[in-house]
Amino acid sequence: MLRRQGRGGKFLEEVLIVGGLLLVQCVLSGYVVFTDHLLALGADPLAVVVVAGAAYAAFCFPFAVALERKRWPSTVSGTLVAQYLLIALGGTTAFQALMLLGIKKTTPAIASAMPNLSPGLIFIVAACFRLERFDRACKYTQAKMAGTVVCLAGALAMGFLHSPTSTSSSLQAAAGGGDYYYDWILGCCCLVAAVTVFALVTVLQAATLAAFPAPLTMCCATSATGAALTAVLRLVLEGRFLGMGSPRIDATLVAGIVVLGGAAVGACMAFQAWCLGRKGPLFVSVFGPVQTVCTAILSAALLRQVLSLGRYISMLCCA
Repeated sequence: MLRRQGRGGKFLEEVLIVGGLLLVQCVLSGYVVFTDHLLALGADPLAVVVVAGAAYAAFCFPFAVALERKRWPSTVSGTLVAQYLLIALGGTTAFQALMLLGIKKTTPAIASAMPNLSPGLIFIVAACFRLERFDRACKYTQAKMAGTVVCLAGALAMGFLHSPTSTSSSLQAAAGGGDYYYDWILGCCCLVAAVTVFALVTVLQAATLAAFPAPLTMCCATSATGAALTAVLRLVLEGRFLGMGSPRIDATLVAGIVVLGGAAVGACMAFQAWCLGRKGPLFVSVFGPVQTVCTAILSAALLRQVLSLGRYISMLCCA
């Protein structure tokens, strides 16, 4: 009887994790499309990172206090502080800034396709640190390797088979010859760099949660620290601290950043962090292709970005 109850509880947890991760990718795809609209209106990518990170930390803080306060250590070690700083610098400042710049230079569909490179990178890094099992004779390892290759093919196809007709209107207006292709290459390079940072941060998060299992606390602390670091970086690079970078960004759009970037994305990131501790970094990352498909569909429906035949093929590869 107890065994049946244990199996039933484990099955429900598996269903919750899989269903939740699918929903997370759908929510994140909506945020990517919304962010592309903000950037098209002239929003400063660093300002978006600061506002979203601060809202994200404010959303997670009361839940972290209520649910994880008993897990907080009496003394904080230097190793934990260093891990949190690296996660904040990489996951909030570097990753989001590079990702937003990549979205601005390319399209939301391409930006959501590039993270499909992360399972391969995460698998390699996690295997090196023995967070994932690697045995070439094991069928599960072979399946992971095959899935990584297919996702890699889909992500590359989204970039190479992307036709000029599928570009957003803002890019079409700016396309004056070589500048358009230069921006496209620069955007893709930023996205690849962002994915590399994301893979490293994901593995570091999994290692941190193994030693200190408090995902909400980690999300809150790293988001607040990352927002502060990004604000300082913006002050150094641009000489300003306040403002969204464009008079076209009104209070309604800022509220959208707070709600989507703070509450919705905050809940998604906290859930993903919990899944990292339960299932490992590779399992969480393999749901990324769902975001690619959802973003491509939303971009076509809301932003009127035409899906070419190449992108249909690459979407199937990603899925």
